Order: sequence, then C-alpha cells, then structure tokens
Amino acid sequence: MEKVERNVMEPIGEVPFNKPKLDFAKGLKKLHSGLENFFLKKGYVLLIIGFLLGRALILAKLTPFSLPFFAAVYFIRRDKAPLALVGLMAGAATLSISNAVSAFGITFIFLFAFRVSKKWLHNEIRALPFYVFFTLLGGKLLEAFITKGQLTLYDGMMAGIESGLGFILTLIFLQGLPLLSINKRRQSLKTEEIVCLIIMLASVMTGTIGWTVYDLSVEHIMSRYLVLLFAFVAGATVGSTVGVVTGLIFSLANISSFYHMSLLAFAGLLGGLLKEGRKFGVAFGLLIATLLMGMYGEGSGNLMKTLSETGAAILLFLLTPQALTMKLAKHIPGTPEYAAEQQHYMRKMRDVTAQRVAQFSSVFQALSKSFSSHNEPSEWEEDGDREVDYFLSNVTEKTCQTCFKKDHCWSKNFNTTYDYMMDIMHDVDNNEGALSPKLARDWEKYCTRSKKVTEAVQQELTYFKANQKLKKQVQESRRLVADQLMGVSEVMGDFAKEIQRERENHHKQEEQILEALQEFGIHIEQVEIYSLEQGNVDIDMTIPYCQGHGECEKLIAPMLSDILGETILVNSEECAAFPNGYCHVTFRSAKAFVVETGVAHAAKDGGLVSGDSYSTIELGCGKFAIAISDGMGNGERAHAESQETLQLLQKILQSGIEEQVAIKSVNSVLSLRTTDEIFSTLDLAMIDLQNADAKFLKIGSTPSFVKRGHKVIKIQASNLPMGIIQEFDVDVVSEQLKAGDLLIMMSDGVFEGPKHVENFDLWMKRKVSELKTDDPQEVADLIMEEVIRSRSGNIEDDMTVVVSKVKHNTPKWTSIPVHAIRQKAN
Repeated sequence: MEKVERNVMEPIGEVPFNKPKLDFAKGLKKLHSGLENFFLKKGYVLLIIGFLLGRALILAKLTPFSLPFFAAVYFIRRDKAPLALVGLMAGAATLSISNAVSAFGITFIFLFAFRVSKKWLHNEIRALPFYVFFTLLGGKLLEAFITKGQLTLYDGMMAGIESGLGFILTLIFLQGLPLLSINKRRQSLKTEEIVCLIIMLASVMTGTIGWTVYDLSVEHIMSRYLVLLFAFVAGATVGSTVGVVTGLIFSLANISSFYHMSLLAFAGLLGGLLKEGRKFGVAFGLLIATLLMGMYGEGSGNLMKTLSETGAAILLFLLTPQALTMKLAKHIPGTPEYAAEQQHYMRKMRDVTAQRVAQFSSVFQALSKSFSSHNEPSEWEEDGDREVDYFLSNVTEKTCQTCFKKDHCWSKNFNTTYDYMMDIMHDVDNNEGALSPKLARDWEKYCTRSKKVTEAVQQELTYFKANQKLKKQVQESRRLVADQLMGVSEVMGDFAKEIQRERENHHKQEEQILEALQEFGIHIEQVEIYSLEQGNVDIDMTIPYCQGHGECEKLIAPMLSDILGETILVNSEECAAFPNGYCHVTFRSAKAFVVETGVAHAAKDGGLVSGDSYSTIELGCGKFAIAISDGMGNGERAHAESQETLQLLQKILQSGIEEQVAIKSVNSVLSLRTTDEIFSTLDLAMIDLQNADAKFLKIGSTPSFVKRGHKVIKIQASNLPMGIIQEFDVDVVSEQLKAGDLLIMMSDGVFEGPKHVENFDLWMKRKVSELKTDDPQEVADLIMEEVIRSRSGNIEDDMTVVVSKVKHNTPKWTSIPVHAIRQKAN
C-alpha cells in the first residue's frame, strides 16, 4: 500500500523531463554494447582490417601484409581466421584477380605446412615468423616461375624483400593484434607495443591509397587524424613518432608522398607541445605544420587542397568522443590519465590489503574472546563442585561399595555422610594427612571402615591436587594466549588504519616553504612534504652541496620551526659525494623531552662477564624504554638469560604490542623454554617523550628512585621473577616525571650491596639525596663507588646502575621569524 500511495503522490510534470534523458543514456549504452559485440566479439573488425591490408601495396608492387596478418590472426584468434581470410581475398581482388589467387594459394601453402609440422614444434610463436618467411619466399618464386616461365635475379631479390618484410610484419602483428582484444588491459602499453600499434594502423591505412572524397585524399585525412589523436593523448614524443612512422610507411607505399612524412612528424611535434591548449591547441599545431610544409612540399598550387584535408582531419578529431581519448591515455605511460589509473589501482590494492589485515585482526580478536570465554568465574565454581563430587565418588567406590552399611550411610543418612567426607577431605588437606582428634573419634564411631576411608581420601587427594594444579595452569595459559591474541589483534588493526592513510597533497605548503626559504637567500632544489601533523612533521628537502657549513641545522630548521609553529630538527642528512652534487635532508618534529643516560656496571669479583644486562630503546611511537635484567646467579649462563630476556622484550615492544602483554609473552617463552631453574628479573621504565609520563613494570626487581631536587621518590612493585610461573599479574606503577628529574634504576647487587646496613631503602635514599651533581654518568659512578666502598672494595654480586635524566628538548638554534624577513624585504 505504501508503494501505491507514493506513486500516486508523485508529480506528473517530472516524468517527461527525466524519462527522455534515461532513454537517451540507455540508448547510447545499448548502441556502444552492440557495436562492441559486432566488431570485437564477433570479429568483424578483422574483416575490415583484412580488406584494407589485402589491397595495401609497398613500392607499388609488393603485397607483404596479407600472409603475416592471417598468420597472426590464426595464432591469436583461430576461430576468426576465416573472417580475416575473406577480408584479405576481397581486398586483394580489388587490385586484380591474380593477386587474390596468389594470396589464397600462399595462405593455403602456409596452413598446410604449419598443420603438418605442428606436432614437431616446441614453441609455435617463435616458429611462426619463419614459416611466413619461407612460405612467402617459396610462393613468390613459384608465382614468378609460373607467370614468366623462368626466374631472374630481380625476381629473387623482390621475393627476398617481400618475405623479409613478411617476417618483420608477423612480429609486429603478433604484438599489435592483442591490443584490439575485448579484454580490459590492466597493464600499460610498452614502447614496443605502441610502435607496433602505430605500424599496424599505418599499414591498414595504406589500403585507403587512391580513395578520395570530394577530391580529398582519404589516406591523408586518416594519417593526420591519427597523428592528432596520439599527439593529444601522449604528447610531443609519441606524436612525432607516430608522424615519422606513418609518413615512412606511406612513402614506401607511394613515393610521391615522401614529403608527407615531414608534415606528419612536424605536426605531431607541434601538436604535442600545444596539448595544454586541449584539442584546439593540437589542431592549431597541425594547421601551422600544414601551412609551412605544404608550401615547401608541393608549392602553393595544392595548398588549398592540403588545408582542406587538414580541416577534415581536424573535424574528425574534434568529433572524437572524450571517452575514447581517455581510454587510450590510460594505457600510455606518462599521461595524467595513466597516473590517475595507476593511483586508483594502487589505492584499490591498498584498500584490499588493509581489509585483509583488518579481517585477520578480527579473527585474532575472535580467537582471543574464544579463549577468554573459558575463564569465567562461574564456570570455575561449577567445575570445582563437580571435581569434588568426582573425588568423593572415587573414594566411595573403593571403600563404601563393598560395605554392608552402604544403604544406611548413603541412602538414609546421605547429608551426614557427605558432611563427614567433606570434613575429612579438608582436614587431610590442611593437617598434612592427619585428622583432628575430635573428627577422628566421631568418624570411628560413625563408620566401620574409618581407617580405610581416611587412607583412600589421602591417596585420592594427591591425584585431586595434581589435577587441580594442571587445570589451573591450563586456565592461566588460556588467559595468556587470549591476551597475546588481543595484543596481536590491536597491532594489526592499527596497521590496517596506517595502510589507509594516504600521503596528503601539500603542493601549496611546499610552494610557500620554498618561497620563504628562497627569499632568505637559501637555494632549495626540491621540497617534499609527507606529513604536517602536529608533533609528527615529516619533510624531505634536496639542497645544493653546503660544503659542511651546517645550513640545514642553523638556518633551514629554525625557519621551518617558525613557519610550522613547532620545533623542527634535522633527523637525517646525506651529503653529496662531490662538490657540485645535492644533499638530501629529512626534517622531523622535535620531542618535548629528551632522556640522557649514564651506566655503571661491574661483574662479581671483578670478572669480565656479568649476569646483569641493560638496554635503552627509543621506540618509534615517541617512547623511550630503559630496562635492566638480572639473570639468576652469575657468569655466562646468567648473562645469556638476562640478555635473551631483553632481546625478546625489545623485539615485542618494537612491534607495537602493549607493555604488559609484551612482558607476559616474554615470561611465557622463558617458562616454557626449559625445565632448568634459571630465572631472570626485569626492571622496565617506559617514558613518553611528549609529556614525560613514566610507567614502571618491575618483575622481581629492586626499587627505583626518582630524585627531584632534594626530594627522593621510591618506585616499588612486587612480582615474582620471570620464568618461575607461566601466569602472573603485572603491577604497573605510574609516575609523572618533570624536567630535571633523575631516574635511578639498579640491580639487586647494588641495592642490597651495602654492608652492615639494616634498611637498604633509607640508606639508598640518603645517598641519593646527598648527591651534589645531576650528571647521569657521574651519579651512576658515585653510587657504584659508595656500594663498593661499603664492602671494603669487594664485589660480591653483579652490579648495574642506570641513571636517566629527563630534560626539556631545547634545540641549539632558536626559530628565525620568516614574517620579519618578508617585511624587511618589502
């Protein structure tokens, strides 16, 4: 009913305006589809091309086009070869009946020889030109012998020339015919394919020699139209190439039109240079070339005729639909349409890739939910009750099933018996296998097999505990896998979004920056802006060789800082290898804070290999990571354990996975890798370089300290060392750091190293607060020296101290105000 009412309410006056447009568009589309089906799918275009090539002549006598064209069609579109043969015979018959008979006979010989020897061919496409060559050579010699009764040197030379042309034309047609296929080509046209297409089209147009319309030469009109079309689509280079090739083939067909090659080449060059004026600019180029070359070629007598032919070609060119020129331009490298098509194709491929990555992300997310769904607390409680029931049934099966009081205990007094069994289980579990005296007396009074039941409970309880422990480990492993899968899902989701971010078009900003720098007197060769996002600026520049004067750091970066409103620094610089070369420089946004580190470490007893390892990692997401790992024990084994912990952590953090998941993943690898009790601690600090916010993750490690003026802040968290258990909760401690803060991280050899000290925290706080320097390296050396002095110079454990100072990122050079420079210049 709703549809009927809506149709009734529509205004009647709109129908006559919209319907003709739709009908006209549908009609055009139907006509285009019908023409494409008739000429391309059914192959009637091959009939027309065959007709024109069948009557095409070279040097007014040779007809080398027929057999190469038929051979190419026979190889590429064998089902349409009869149409091509009919066209060739009809075209040859317009010259003479003898030419048609000769073309048919040579074609028959080729087919017979090719079909007979086909089974011995390994590569038909390579052998095809040779078949054409020898068939044409033998056929023309046989034709000359039949017509004259003898063979002369002239006949042999002409047969050799025609067969050689047939060999070359076969290769050209094999390249050119697929371009007329109905398949939509994705790849661009190669240079050879463009030249082959031009030669094939020019050869086809030679079949129009001698045709006139109102005393105007059809071949002249079509050749100039061809030059106009390619000059407009591909520019001066291809336009002049088309003019030279087309003019050369026409001059071979008719020596009197040799001057025509110069006209077409000059017209292609001028038209291509004037293509910015669109179709009228290209047409004007042809008109100028006609006026100049027409007067030199045949004098002013035929100038009006030549201009008329040019006018007809221009009229055909102006009537050419834009869809045809754009479709042709998409396949020719160097054209804007080709670039747009390639960009569209790359964007499509990028979107497909991003979609696939997003799909993988959703798969990992679904897997994570699947694993985490098995860890619901309600399911744990149900499983626990069920396990207790199984435990009691195993005990009763071994004891109560053969007892004569079974019915009395379990049928009449079920609740009492069940409560006793539960109490026995809890007592045996809590009292290391023994029952409390009161419960033992009550149980002996109640059960005739009390001792046997107690022993059975003790035995089954061992299996029950092992089973519970195993199930707990499975649940913890599932939770860890769920977290890891979720972390991978998040990383892949972020990667999919990153793929879809295009490089923005910053032409206007590039020109503004180039102009501002050049007004200051700095010569810039090229500016490429990849990102202008606040805090993530990315600019590449190409400048002449600066002779080591540091223009980029001293001048260009400060000017960019004023233009963009944030501090810009030189990220990388590749200087020219020779004085007249160019330097390539990358400018990036400066971080708000920088971290300066100092390290002091010593091995046990002054050895060369320490069980401690440390690492400072600057991650790509604007974060700075400081890590210390202490392997269990000393020596090479402990060093290898701690070093591998840090390497695993670094790889996972650089992939973009969140810190807690990264630490859990490393712990899982270490705990599952070996059964040896070799563990390692981890002390990790993640500092955000934009706001100095710090996160501390401590796994079995000692406290860290932050010195802020005279104040000392203790950072502490309690977690077991890595590798002991497969699953643990990582405690994250956050602290807002400030410029000038000293972050002091140390291994247990330093923290617990002072001798005759009861409270290590107070001792370390006092030593840190008494420091008179804020240099990170000096602080690390002083703390290490104090600890070793307290031990009278003895080093009883591996010791490592990492001191980091948070500072504002102050560039060496201040920004240069560009607007002041412009006002002074004006």
